[in-house]
Amino acid sequence: MHRFANPARFLRIASALFPWVSVLCALSLAAGLWFALAASPADYQQGDSVRIMYVHVPAAWMGMFCYSAMALFSAVALIWKHPLADLLARATAPIGAAFTFLCLVSGSLWGRPMWGTWWAWDARLTSMLILLFLYLGYMALADAFDDPERGRKSAAILALVGFVNVPVIKWSVDWWNTLHQPASVIKRGGPAIDSSMLLPLLLMAIGFQLYYVVVLILRVRAEIAEAKIRTLRLAAIHAAGGDDSP
Repeated sequence: MHRFANPARFLRIASALFPWVSVLCALSLAAGLWFALAASPADYQQGDSVRIMYVHVPAAWMGMFCYSAMALFSAVALIWKHPLADLLARATAPIGAAFTFLCLVSGSLWGRPMWGTWWAWDARLTSMLILLFLYLGYMALADAFDDPERGRKSAAILALVGFVNVPVIKWSVDWWNTLHQPASVIKRGGPAIDSSMLLPLLLMAIGFQLYYVVVLILRVRAEIAEAKIRTLRLAAIHAAGGDDSP
């Protein structure tokens, strides 16, 4: 793992991957949107409102995936003191929060015509809302202390403790009687959704996954550049103080 801890090595790998991932992301999203809006059929019960699913479901998947990744990066940072792990966790947090917010908003838009309400204290809805609060709490806690190291450790601990909410989201439809239907894509016996709807759903999921990688690279690059600038400024301040000393 420590082979990739060097920022210069990470930047070289990221620079090589970035254009390919960006192109694949654009192609996946473009194809997914075309199939979702034009090629896939309307649902026999939900009509065209089912097309919200192609954004809502991948956003929910990514909200859980990003939190799982953030918790993993936080564990690596705490246990092995991996220099880039904390940067990856901090860079992941706002991306995951954005996906979770998109999931909640799109779910509200979908729920209004289907359930007759914008919001219900459904087990899955509530646990997704808790996930958004965990993201916001992580970001707030990371910058809440004058000592950056203390903030990083506190945020990492919160990420690990909050991870218990991820399996709750996943299996909430099996554990409780909720408004959401049971799993229809990842289940024993194969997907229960027709291939004409499964294809755009998977394309959008791949596009969202690649989008996460693209934005993660950009954010880690910015964090590394900011750290370099901060180091140079501190060196300049110390140098200036040394020049003024008798």
